[in-house]
Amino acid sequence: MNELHEECGVAAVYHLPGRPVSPLCPGGPMSAPRLIPRLLLDIQNRGQLAAGITRYCEGDSQLLLTYKNVGTVAEVFSLAQRTRFDDLMTRFSGSAALGHVRYATCGKDDPSYAQPFERHHIKKHKWFSFAFNGQLANYLELRERLLRDEDNHLIRDTDTEVIMHVLCRELNPNPAPDLAQVCRALPREFDGAYSLVFLNALGELVVLRDPLGFKPLSWAFDGSLFAAASESVALLNLGFPPEAIKPVKPGQAIIVSKEGIRFEQFGNAPHCAHCFFEWIYFSNVASTLDGRSVYLARKALGEELARLETLPVDDGRTIVVPVPDTSKAAADAMAFALGVPCLEGLIRNRYTGRTFIDSHMTREERANAKYTPLREVLEGKRVLLVEDSIVRSTTMRVLVHRMRALGRPAEIHIRVACPPIISPCFYGIDMSTMSELFAPRYITNGELTEAIQARMAKDLGADSLRYLPVEAVARAIGIDPKDLCQACITGSYPTPWGQKLAEAARARSLRGETGRTYDAIDTTSERCSRPSPGCDRGLSPAGIASTEGDGPASYGDTSGNR
Repeated sequence: MNELHEECGVAAVYHLPGRPVSPLCPGGPMSAPRLIPRLLLDIQNRGQLAAGITRYCEGDSQLLLTYKNVGTVAEVFSLAQRTRFDDLMTRFSGSAALGHVRYATCGKDDPSYAQPFERHHIKKHKWFSFAFNGQLANYLELRERLLRDEDNHLIRDTDTEVIMHVLCRELNPNPAPDLAQVCRALPREFDGAYSLVFLNALGELVVLRDPLGFKPLSWAFDGSLFAAASESVALLNLGFPPEAIKPVKPGQAIIVSKEGIRFEQFGNAPHCAHCFFEWIYFSNVASTLDGRSVYLARKALGEELARLETLPVDDGRTIVVPVPDTSKAAADAMAFALGVPCLEGLIRNRYTGRTFIDSHMTREERANAKYTPLREVLEGKRVLLVEDSIVRSTTMRVLVHRMRALGRPAEIHIRVACPPIISPCFYGIDMSTMSELFAPRYITNGELTEAIQARMAKDLGADSLRYLPVEAVARAIGIDPKDLCQACITGSYPTPWGQKLAEAARARSLRGETGRTYDAIDTTSERCSRPSPGCDRGLSPAGIASTEGDGPASYGDTSGNR
């Protein structure tokens, strides 16, 4: 079984009935689903593999209707073909909808892995669709418990399907259970990250965020139109004023129905575990996450780099060059603090996708095609090359080689606006084995010395290398370190199953084994020894309730291959 690797994005809209038509929804309340592709476009950075939508339309025989496929948002929704897009949105009219963009390595060419996942049922409260951003660290335990019953069967190797079965079980009672109570069951089952949007055939929408708040999620309401998205920039570009956009609190569920909006706290934790990598790399630079601007955080990281700089920079031949695009804010701030030019010595081909996100080509091939060094900028210069992070080092090796061959700089000094990545992520970022990470090959006792950084630089083909220290991250982001998940740079995980997987990864690495940590983890020898806000002792011995009715549904197919 392949380990899950995903960093996704979710969105939702709901136009409340009996209210004035929102100016953000000029087509009227039933045109609310048309806003989903717009929201997804602004979080496309979080996933370029697949996209989808589910809408709710009261009075339609198909109360919930789902459409999803492999491809970018523009491809899936035919945004370049106005007639096809209008026809699709006409069929998908309704008062509420949710959407998803996906990245994952498992099942990547199969449209059935795309989200949302819809589950049909004759009972309206059991007919639902949902999408989520995150990853369950205890996925294999949940899966094993489910399949312990030989009458149970799973179609896909994805935690999304396991989440669907947990929701099925919690929605099973008749009459319909309160959705807040359904949400309260999730922290007892799940160890890991989950920002989730849910819509049922009763016309009830739920937007929730796990109690540790790993993944970002924002919402806004103008009196008629409610909207939510993984990043605030999507809501801002939809037309909500900045003061109306708020983060979903960790452990909070927002339940929207014809009756209005209510807020329920379904889980609590003594602290948060916001993924620091969201500020450093993943999120749109225009977003604000949990009250902290992504741009200002990256700017502060660049200022931290400038304070550590020891090279002479007043010789008139030193320049700062960012690795486009996520490093630009840090590079600009570093250059300004040092009083040297920040120049675009690397031009990015914007049509190749993000190396970290898209892996249809090899990483070397994609990195080679992605950036073009400019000799006119680089030749004869001392270059301070600023990168947001180094995970596997593939891109950096290719960059340094191409810069030397094509740009002919005098020196290349790598400056990384992040500490070394020393441990895998099991909460939704595509770096999940020790063997694929660059830094652990050099850092054996947790200490990063000048000598170790010199060895790293030599292996990368650079003249020098400098990382930021761990303490600089929380300082730059402006959030207490105890409220950040920094597991990949500290090796300390905020949930029991994350820690268990990390220990297994380290043991495998010491034995010289490669491959995914999930492939070797023993889910039967022990359970989580201590509960946490994101992890209880798993499912009851009886397992998860079996699925009733149909599984996930796709409506149409833009590629014509269904």
